[in-house]
Amino acid sequence: MTNLMLLKGFEVELFTGTYAGKNVGVASAITEDLSDFVKEPDQRNLEYITVPDQRYAVLKHALLLPRQKLRKWLNCQKLTILPGSTLSLGNTKIFERSDLENPYHSFIEKNYGTNVVTASIHINLGIENLSLLFSALRLVRCEAALFLALSASSPFLDGHVMDTHSQRWIQFPKTPSYVPMFINHAHYVKWVEEQLGQGNMQNERHLWTSVRPNGPERPHILNRLELRICDLVADVDLLLAITALLELRIINLTNNMKKYDPIEASSKTHEELALLADENDLLAAKSSLDANLFHWKNGKRINCRDWIRELLADVTPLAKELDIFELLQPIEFVLTNGNQAMRWLNSYSKGASIQSLLQTGISEMEQEEIDFIQMNSTY
Repeated sequence: MTNLMLLKGFEVELFTGTYAGKNVGVASAITEDLSDFVKEPDQRNLEYITVPDQRYAVLKHALLLPRQKLRKWLNCQKLTILPGSTLSLGNTKIFERSDLENPYHSFIEKNYGTNVVTASIHINLGIENLSLLFSALRLVRCEAALFLALSASSPFLDGHVMDTHSQRWIQFPKTPSYVPMFINHAHYVKWVEEQLGQGNMQNERHLWTSVRPNGPERPHILNRLELRICDLVADVDLLLAITALLELRIINLTNNMKKYDPIEASSKTHEELALLADENDLLAAKSSLDANLFHWKNGKRINCRDWIRELLADVTPLAKELDIFELLQPIEFVLTNGNQAMRWLNSYSKGASIQSLLQTGISEMEQEEIDFIQMNSTY
């Protein structure tokens, strides 16, 4: 049954800083020494991209090996990798340019400032059939809030507790402000060309939404779905669980379009679905697993945890058939104990400082890499 599995790849954004949790920007120096990493407009974070693969064991290695390389480099500077998806201890008042000569970076700094200085995970799944790709985009956009809720890890900003679980998604500038539910490839191409012509997008990449089509020559040549809504997931096993749930939803869609494509299965129009999805995203950013969302099938309220459990029950037969059911288990832990943001906020309410929570997170990330290396020393 492995022929059902999709190619999967990740774009991982990370913050660098001190062991006390303070952000320190060194992206320019890192990218000169480590070819695996690329700069973001602000020096304080950087990105690496994994090679797509179907196999989850290979993906785990691909996610942790760059972190190990980066950590070795940072150790020489007495720096480390920071958990979380926002500038938890600041400073949001300044933009630390990684490339002063880059005109696109100038545009980003002028128009968005530090609202874009965040860390996240973009999950890419290979889908070359365009009809299936746009059906998958509709389903995933309507359920994107659930994936944000599982990954939320940004309740802090500038040393303060925010009234959100994903401050990153609240502050990140969704662009353009309204994105329709795309009916097909032709609809997407026409819309992108209109946005470029009107100046709402600076280029084909300037589509910052929860999920988007991606490929070598956007908008015309597409080969994958990119889920962009997730906060940084430091726990790789949880990230793979989230990815497995996403993949299983798309395989189920492939097997039964009428049941899973919102255009086919919802009582809502595609305009209503787009607004419903955007509203759910904001509700999940604020309250994550505690949010009461609107189900895309009928618009009725449903608790986020209950909806995720509904998805898990729905994909379980397929997960067992594909022998990846065990991969989903970290999601059960999150549903019972809360996501990273919720656990941090619970500890903060009991007296822990933001700095101490970040320091614990730093240690947990480092220990995950050590454990994996020890278990796979002959990989």
